[in-house]
Amino acid sequence: MIDPHSIAFDFDGVIADTMTLFIDIARNDYNVHHIRYEDITCYSVKDCLKIDDDLIETIFRRIQDGSYTIPLTPVEGSVEVLARLVNFSSQVLSVTARPYAGPVQEWFKNILPMGNGAVKLIATGSFEGKADILIDQNITHFVEDRLETCFQLKEAGVEPILFRQPWNRKSHPFHEVGSWHEINSLINWKKEDP
Repeated sequence: MIDPHSIAFDFDGVIADTMTLFIDIARNDYNVHHIRYEDITCYSVKDCLKIDDDLIETIFRRIQDGSYTIPLTPVEGSVEVLARLVNFSSQVLSVTARPYAGPVQEWFKNILPMGNGAVKLIATGSFEGKADILIDQNITHFVEDRLETCFQLKEAGVEPILFRQPWNRKSHPFHEVGSWHEINSLINWKKEDP
């Protein structure tokens, strides 16, 4: 059982359904209709999708900048578990490899019922920057969808929990979850007020 104060979360692919947004933008704004979620079998989508590399970069830049009109939806169950964690400990930590936090902070304000300040969001600008931040924040467990990052975290002393996605289906030694219901079951809620 994980102490609720000692767990943190990646944003894209764990809290937010970013790859569905990617597919929606490609379809609605660029007339790319042949991509399915299951087709994204590698983290670097350039390696597994038959789309122009420049278009892939354009779509991801728009996602990072928040310049899209299609809604970025939460992964099913994430809002409920995050809200429960905020009620338990007043703040949840999310660490993202995005270069800046602005659009994600706005997204959290609109998605979580407790609004501003409920999530402490740290944008590292790189996957490699996550471990040091997590250690500095006394985090023992981190939910991540990028398998390579899980290996880096484990080496640094942070216990990764791999969030199952089509792009991380290689052999690995980590605890794996496929839903926020499973994440919820890993957390020690014993001290939670009735």
